[in-house]
Amino acid sequence: MALDRDGLKLATVLFLAASAALAGYNAIRARRATVNRACGRVMKIDGLRLHFIESGSGMPLLLLHGNGSMAEDFKSSGVFDEAAKTYRVLAFDRPGFGRSSRPRGRHWSACDQADLIHAAAGRLGIKKYLVLGHSWGAWIALELARRHSSSVAGVVLVSGCYYPPPRVDLALAALPALPVIGTAFRHTLLPLLVRLAWPWAMKKIFQPAVIASDFAAFAKDFASRPSQLRAVCSESASMLAAALWRKASYKDISVPTGIMAGSGDRLFDAERDARRLHAEVGRSLLEVVPGAGHMVHQSAPQAVVGMVHTIAARHASFQSTRRRRCEPRADEFEPGLAAQTFQAGDK
Repeated sequence: MALDRDGLKLATVLFLAASAALAGYNAIRARRATVNRACGRVMKIDGLRLHFIESGSGMPLLLLHGNGSMAEDFKSSGVFDEAAKTYRVLAFDRPGFGRSSRPRGRHWSACDQADLIHAAAGRLGIKKYLVLGHSWGAWIALELARRHSSSVAGVVLVSGCYYPPPRVDLALAALPALPVIGTAFRHTLLPLLVRLAWPWAMKKIFQPAVIASDFAAFAKDFASRPSQLRAVCSESASMLAAALWRKASYKDISVPTGIMAGSGDRLFDAERDARRLHAEVGRSLLEVVPGAGHMVHQSAPQAVVGMVHTIAARHASFQSTRRRRCEPRADEFEPGLAAQTFQAGDK
């Protein structure tokens, strides 16, 4: 019995030591990933550090990445630099991703993040802007269009999951967000499992298109950081909650809207969701990109920027039409009446 107790104590000590060593190793890799690709600016707003990269001039265009990604996703795809030729482009690291913090004790829903991004735009002196959102970022773009429509010139939605069904994988992905056990798992084994499964994950989100090697290389250590994994798991939990308790409806979206999806998306049926949203949002545009998977902006960046141009042109056209309607027509004046009034005053 004494030997059994001693053996159990030894096993416990070895387990704790191995866990501490693994957590330390993961922390070093996470720090190195952040330092090696330092860029952009940081804004302190609403109790967090919000990191973003910016370039170009013209109509502001806000870029919002998906779950598990970061602002540099748009940089590596070519969308950022191509759009910066025409627009003032700002790509944000959403709370908990990239170099942005995610304070605990707060619910970072799509609505909360939409309000945060709108406030950040206001802090930068931006009153009117376009929004391009990919995947989870498309969900936030829709909330921006709903909650801040007077400031949103138009939205481009890429590979969004607008009508999430209850899925077992969402429930499993949300488990590491739990306190204590989930925290320990995120700092020890989960980063290792993410790195081991990385080749499979890249195939899942890119195929049938070719995997973008640059993105796959730099995003690996970012995506496996314990802090970012907490954000990933929390957003999976938010999507599961929406699937269980919220009936999605977008009939109130009134800004110019472009919807894009890959015909071969293997993460979920993005084309089905895109067609359903297109039918629900009046005067929206739909483009299904053949041969693309979930990462449409990586596989077809020119098509994505082209949709941004189209939505920007629609906004300009609507504004021009509205101004013409507000201008009084020449035949609305009655010169004769004005002359009579003048003559009556003369007498």
